[in-house]
Amino acid sequence: MDKIAFLSLAQAHQIFHWLPAALRLAREPGVEVHVLSSSRASLDLIKGYDPAGTLKLDWLWTPTLRPDTLFTLPRRRWTLALHCRSINRFPTVVTTETTSALLRKFPFFRSRMIHLKHGAGDREGGYNPKHKDFELTLVNGEKDKQRLIARGLGTDRNIVVVGYSKFELVRPETALFEDSKPVAFYNPHFDRAVSSWFGHAQAILDEMARIDGWNFAVAPHVKLKNGPEVVSPGANVLIDRGSMRSIDMTYTEAAQVYIGDASSQIYEFIRRPRPCIFLNLDDVDWRDNENYAHWHLGQVIERIDQLGPALARAETLQPQFEAAQRAAIARSIDPSPIPASERQAKAILAFARGELG
Repeated sequence: MDKIAFLSLAQAHQIFHWLPAALRLAREPGVEVHVLSSSRASLDLIKGYDPAGTLKLDWLWTPTLRPDTLFTLPRRRWTLALHCRSINRFPTVVTTETTSALLRKFPFFRSRMIHLKHGAGDREGGYNPKHKDFELTLVNGEKDKQRLIARGLGTDRNIVVVGYSKFELVRPETALFEDSKPVAFYNPHFDRAVSSWFGHAQAILDEMARIDGWNFAVAPHVKLKNGPEVVSPGANVLIDRGSMRSIDMTYTEAAQVYIGDASSQIYEFIRRPRPCIFLNLDDVDWRDNENYAHWHLGQVIERIDQLGPALARAETLQPQFEAAQRAAIARSIDPSPIPASERQAKAILAFARGELG
């Protein structure tokens, strides 16, 4: 029996990146898949996608003063330190976050670890030295593989391109507003260094309220904390500071235009090429910076009052960006006809059986 554990210690947005692979693996004969989580809320979410109960769910109790929600979990380091011996029972451990590299510091820890990279963005923060602590890294596309290799964080042998299984969990589009006006999705990043939210949030929302003929779904990255308190200035501005709709692609599917800065959700949006607008409100020198490669996929504006005119011409300008969007999505998220969950499961099982890595 191959026993494989998936660690679910991060906010719920990461669950969608490993859950399809776990469900696919659990159908394999001779494979037992466990999910180890410090959050009962996360385990309940996972149950909803596994009505047949194919996954074995293990709660890792961790002392915390935080509420147990999809977006507030006990600190990962505490969970890892408290439960390292329990995790060590599994020969193969899969995770989408790199904090679990801490397990390598325990001399008795012998599990072999797989990092399944979540997100397909361009930000430098997606590539950190902890990647080297994993025997195998599974990435969404060739872009991530080459960037990890260039930074000495892996090799051609232990980095495998497997696609983006989150797309397999997309649910039917839902109406966000009562009227039929087109929707623009504003998705600022949590990293203050690259985010348009911290210095400009309320001014951006006020401008949106002044733009006739458009609705706006505003959903910052769920890890965005300590930013400005904002209020919705109009009925055409929906603010979502953390819900299922902010992580399950509801907004990227429903919107006609994407407005953002550095979030990897840009690549979820352009899987169906559509207009994009990027906010360069802090005068970033972006043109030759690979961390802003996605800014070549749409309009870039420097002032908030340019948002209305940019929306007005978005559909007309889209044909000049469509080829670049298709090329970027193919490089960031491999377009194989084989489902990503199947490719991920195949790579994980081959690794667990000593055939890979």
